[in-house]
Amino acid sequence: MSRDFLLEIGCEDIPGWMLPEAEASLRELLEKELGARGLLEKEPIQTYSTPRRLVACCARLAVVEPDRTSEVVGPPKSVAFSPDGKPTRAAESFAARQGVSVKALVTVETPKGEYIAAHSRQKGRPARDVLAEIIPGVVRGISFPRTMYWTSPEGLRFIRPIRWLLALFDGKVVRVKLGGLESGNTTRGHRLLSPAAVAVKSLEEYRRRLAKAFVVLDARERQRIIAREAERALKREGLRRRADIAQLEELANLTEHPAIVRGEFSTEFLSLPAEVLITVMRHHQKYIAVEDARGQLAPVFIAVLDLDGDASGEIRRGHETVLAARFRDAHFFWQADQKRSLAERVRLLDQVVFQAQLGSYAKKVNRVVTLTEWIARHLVWPQGRRADIEAAARAALLCKSDLTTEMVGEFPELQGIIGGLYARAQGEPEKVAQAIYEHYQPAAADASCPSTLEAAALALADKLDTIAACFGAGLAPTGSRDPFALRRAGTGVVRIVVEGGAALSLRAAVEQAVSGLVRGGLKVEDPVRLASEVLTFLEERARYVFRELRQHPFDEVNAVFAAGWDDLAEAAARLEAVRRLRPSKDFEPVAAAFKRIRNILEQAGNGQARAAGRANEELLEAGPERELFDRFVELRPRVAALRQAHKYEDALRLIASLRPQVDRFFDKVLVMAPDERVRENRLALLAQVLREFSTVADFSEIVVTPKG
Repeated sequence: MSRDFLLEIGCEDIPGWMLPEAEASLRELLEKELGARGLLEKEPIQTYSTPRRLVACCARLAVVEPDRTSEVVGPPKSVAFSPDGKPTRAAESFAARQGVSVKALVTVETPKGEYIAAHSRQKGRPARDVLAEIIPGVVRGISFPRTMYWTSPEGLRFIRPIRWLLALFDGKVVRVKLGGLESGNTTRGHRLLSPAAVAVKSLEEYRRRLAKAFVVLDARERQRIIAREAERALKREGLRRRADIAQLEELANLTEHPAIVRGEFSTEFLSLPAEVLITVMRHHQKYIAVEDARGQLAPVFIAVLDLDGDASGEIRRGHETVLAARFRDAHFFWQADQKRSLAERVRLLDQVVFQAQLGSYAKKVNRVVTLTEWIARHLVWPQGRRADIEAAARAALLCKSDLTTEMVGEFPELQGIIGGLYARAQGEPEKVAQAIYEHYQPAAADASCPSTLEAAALALADKLDTIAACFGAGLAPTGSRDPFALRRAGTGVVRIVVEGGAALSLRAAVEQAVSGLVRGGLKVEDPVRLASEVLTFLEERARYVFRELRQHPFDEVNAVFAAGWDDLAEAAARLEAVRRLRPSKDFEPVAAAFKRIRNILEQAGNGQARAAGRANEELLEAGPERELFDRFVELRPRVAALRQAHKYEDALRLIASLRPQVDRFFDKVLVMAPDERVRENRLALLAQVLREFSTVADFSEIVVTPKG
């Protein structure tokens, strides 16, 4: 038997960007607590949020916990009973403590021998009692980037003051006290459109009455409303909203009852770059930018209201006035900034702090220029394309100059972008302007990477310098803390190399970055150790990119990385080869054989013959042992040639063809032979096979699927 459950935490307005994580945290906590008590059935916990509420519900929750049987182990049997089987005082005391008779005690086997134990049956509690017990802890445990404290009997901390608490199970209130409040059966509608309290008796009634009270509970539905209404308002003019999924999510999380207003601005502002206008609208005013059928910015915007509309037009006029003022500011900054070129601004970077322990941006720029030149020289794109070293170095010199401009001071989201636009306006070569414009890319895991070689070289240099410098200053990410966004920078390094298919030794690039820190006068106690720490961090980011973003199975990533990952583009190609070959009939059997080889070698420890690296042919017996060796010798140069030619799938297929010889070897040959010389020689043969044929991917890392 099951009933519906509903929990609503009513608050003062929660910042919209915090809602998705808070929802996920609430769902995870409830699933953990209810699942551990056996109350969750087939229906999942669903969560919703608006700026004023966090909601969790389940259409079918068990009415009562399942009964549980527990076992408590007591003293050893030899202590609890005498040799003739009579209970001792120890048995009687243990039975009394557990509330059972001595006759009910049982004997159990443990790693320490035979012990006595008592079994007790605990009757499941009603779900309502369990919910009353766990809800306060769940609410306190919801994850927020920061919390507030306010006076209450239990000193509750939460993102915002809690104003009401609704908790229902099977139509009746679950009694909970939290933050000086008692739970009830009432919710509240929209703050302005329907502020009265609303009593509900069930999950279905809650949804229905909240909708009538002008609250759209589902954030996805609020997104659809915004998109649909914006399209309706623009369609007859042949215009469309600028695609921006992240902004739709943000706007939906700022409203409970979204409505849109179409506004306009003067065409004179279109003389400013679209990037500036869009930034002002999106980041500062929360407006949706509008474009025509050709993708050109139109002098129109969409504002999203948390109201029922703007019949009088007063709200629209207010938004238009505010936006015009912001655009006039941007226009002024653009003109004022042009009075000094980016090249002239380089010396001003002495006054801009990169990080207190790491000095000014001027020092960083000096390091980045040198590192960019090195990367541009060593970065080889497919078909042998190389970067323009002079253009890349010029871009590196100017890339941070926009930090001294009034435009970036007012709109920091435009860092890099403004530098690129100013460089173009001031007559710098297009390669230089584009590299500056794109050098912060990719700004997110799903954002675009730099589009030119010069931009890629500069972006890599800037990110590697930041990572190495912060690690050197003891500012590496810890847990969920990453104030300098080093994980994002590391992910960016990996993506730029992998998605560009570029040949680059990451180890060499990191060593260059660390050397730049030393040459720049920063204190680095152990450069070798610092480079190793940065490489370990980048390896972790590379594994994240391949597993989470490119969806490669973890064992395939492990197999390829075991064969080397310094050249990430090459590692990506080897991963694709493993993915394509894995369905073949010989792949997993060979993987199982290689895993067996590794296990045998690990158990055998280090031997002299294996240390020498080669098996002695004179000690090989005719039959399966000799056949394996001969086939290995035949394949070895062919596999090496294929790997050298980057034909990784062909190389792996050739290695997999060794399966018959490996199978017969293990069927017919005793590896751990009594004769020490023979035993060591067979181990040496296996070590050779494993070592020589693990240069594309280490088959022994593959998880073999059990058959049958």
